[in-house]
Amino acid sequence: MNATRTVSESGGLPAHHIDAFLDRLRTAHYSEVSLRKKRRVLCAFSGWMKNRNIDLIDLDESVTARFMNRMIDASRDRVQRARPTLRQFLAYLRAEAIVCSPTLGGQSEIARIYRRYLDHLRQDRGLAKNSLLVYGPFIRDFLDSHSANDGTILADAFCAVTIRDHFLAYSEGRSAEYTRLMPVALRWFCHFLFLRGDTPRDLYESVPSVRKWRQSTVPTFLTPEQQEALIASADRSTPTGRRDYAILLLLARLGLRAGEIVAMQLDDIHWRSGELVVHGKGQMVEHVPLPSEVGAAIATYLRDGRGASASRHVFLRRLAPRIGLAGPAAIGKIVCQAFARAGFRPACRVSAHLFRHGLATTMIRHGASIAEIAEVLRHRSPDSTAIYAKVAFEDLRGVARSWPTAGGAI
Repeated sequence: MNATRTVSESGGLPAHHIDAFLDRLRTAHYSEVSLRKKRRVLCAFSGWMKNRNIDLIDLDESVTARFMNRMIDASRDRVQRARPTLRQFLAYLRAEAIVCSPTLGGQSEIARIYRRYLDHLRQDRGLAKNSLLVYGPFIRDFLDSHSANDGTILADAFCAVTIRDHFLAYSEGRSAEYTRLMPVALRWFCHFLFLRGDTPRDLYESVPSVRKWRQSTVPTFLTPEQQEALIASADRSTPTGRRDYAILLLLARLGLRAGEIVAMQLDDIHWRSGELVVHGKGQMVEHVPLPSEVGAAIATYLRDGRGASASRHVFLRRLAPRIGLAGPAAIGKIVCQAFARAGFRPACRVSAHLFRHGLATTMIRHGASIAEIAEVLRHRSPDSTAIYAKVAFEDLRGVARSWPTAGGAI
């Protein structure tokens, strides 16, 4: 410890800033082992800054990037530990006004365009955070692939040919879902450029369309037996298992979307009335019944698994910082782990939405109407629910015409 403080106090990063930062992480329930590793990273960074005469006031992303570049031959574990540590430390220094926060004037042209585009999606189009996480990376990839070395955008980036060629090049070999979402993001971006005056006309139509036959497939779903096996795979003797068990029940019994589970707050659970407030797509807020089985699982997790945290999210990360789950992908990972424990794989990509399809399929096979399924799944468009009519195979056989046979009528 003394040697560590000597390094920090002799130059580079002042030791008291490092100590205060680590104390902040300690209150966020980081383990002492993790804190020691982060201290080693910061001490190495401090020595590197001193050797290059970099003052604390000059610290920004470009400085941390230069430090990371020198770790090209370091182990993957060291690199993965150093990058988030430096990012957290810089964010802490800015939050405490120890170093200046970046202004729009200090950002690259690409960063400014991207930030304003996200603001446009959030404020003008009303997209939720989860939607920004889906569509934003497509535009970031476009901007980065058409940038000059000085952070500016190439002169011919915002033209119909460039946008079309980018889509064709980046969609090659990609999944159907990727090629479905990418043109949507590019069209929104083209409209944004037109509204900003960056293009003389709206290049919306310059993005090629992707052919997708409506209602052409039968949705992949989980059988009731498979759902129960996945739910039972959670180890409820551990805090993480109790969390995962409650999440799997929310998926199976209520058909919630992954993003809706991530967004769930403690105040959204109305225990006395047995209701759950769901923050759905399109900023819709709806009340759904809370089954006793699901409520009991959530209560058990809150009492014996969640632990103390300043976060108001119901479900928290397993490791520090003890905050809400990062996004829908975290729910998908929990589902993937349940599939691995149960020892079986579906015919398609593993996703939390399989539970939603399974719930609808079970309902329709027990005689529920399309309207009733739409109400449970909170669909706003009848087309979203109509696809589940295909899984009522026995009912479809009753209305299907006989297949022509040899010698029969043509």
